[in-house]
Amino acid sequence: MASTSQSLRGKKACKKIFWAVFPHACFILSLVIYAFLGALMFSHIEGNRKVNLSEEYRKFLQNLWYISRNLSDNMTENEEIFKEKIHALLNTAERDWFVNPKDIWTFFGSLFFCCTVFTTVGYGNTYPVTRIGKYLCMLYALFGIPLMFLVLTDMGDILATVLSKSYKEFRKLQSKILASKLCSGSTCNKGDELKSRAQSKVVINEPLNIMEVLKSQPGVKRKPIKYRNAEIFEMLIARENEQAKPARNKSIERWSSCPELTRGKAMSRVIENFDKIGKQLEKLDVPIVLMVLVIFVYISCAAAILPNWETRLDFQEAFYFCFITLTTIGFGDTQLEHPKFFLFFSLYIIIGMEIVFIAFKLGQDRLIGLYKKVISFCGEKKMPSKKVYPK
Repeated sequence: MASTSQSLRGKKACKKIFWAVFPHACFILSLVIYAFLGALMFSHIEGNRKVNLSEEYRKFLQNLWYISRNLSDNMTENEEIFKEKIHALLNTAERDWFVNPKDIWTFFGSLFFCCTVFTTVGYGNTYPVTRIGKYLCMLYALFGIPLMFLVLTDMGDILATVLSKSYKEFRKLQSKILASKLCSGSTCNKGDELKSRAQSKVVINEPLNIMEVLKSQPGVKRKPIKYRNAEIFEMLIARENEQAKPARNKSIERWSSCPELTRGKAMSRVIENFDKIGKQLEKLDVPIVLMVLVIFVYISCAAAILPNWETRLDFQEAFYFCFITLTTIGFGDTQLEHPKFFLFFSLYIIIGMEIVFIAFKLGQDRLIGLYKKVISFCGEKKMPSKKVYPK
């Protein structure tokens, strides 16, 4: 009997964990499927397009040959003229003249492009050229960007919970260390602490008596207040509602005899999880300096790993590239030689964008608070002072 009860408890615990993780897994899985479908679509459309060399390409080659033929052996005389001519000629060049589409629009290259679209990074190194590719890119971004922000918000709640709990535990540990230093080896008076706690709490013994409740209130002892009967009963009902635990419905707990009930219960739990998206992020209260430190350490770890396969990047360039990526600026000035290796960093990019998003949210809240203080201060300065006349 004990083994069967333990197995039933284990199954219940597994079901609870599954239904708790199910909404988050749905978001991530849908984003992955959306990225793979987009990669297949763009690799087929843009990779199989035909490159037609126009008359402008032939003129470009003729002008380039003419400039190179007229170069003299002494480059110092015609260096400035050569720079101006070659600069003007290169501005007329198009990328499609020198690139094979199949080399760019492979599956991994298209997948990298899709990630830059719905993350709003947009490096600009890869972009659709065909008309149907541009239309599909707009449609793809129209649905992909909200899905990405939904994943960011959902995962941001998890990170916000982890950060807030870690910060609270750190503050508790810090307070314990300070308390131990203040005590300096001597025993602290715990009796006074227990007395102060007992005085701060209001304990109501049953059966409830209206006069006992009123006498137990510290405010009533100091200053006698005449309560009406309706107010007294409202106070008692509110106190009972706070202390009373919700009654457990035994008929719903009988999930073994009626599986439909447990399915409905699980579905309601999943719906509650969907409704709670973004709530933990609003409750987060962590110092902005701590978030900046977390971002710096997070980017530094990636900047130390990235030069292992991107040999043209050093630590500073990799740090700059990761910051531009996570903040979704995406200048495109840094070219990646192995973008498919960077796709393995997709989880790093998503988590990093969430951390930056949380930092921006905290900075926004602090900025709003600062504006409120400045406006209230200016309003108090402009308010005319009231004159008090003698009676």
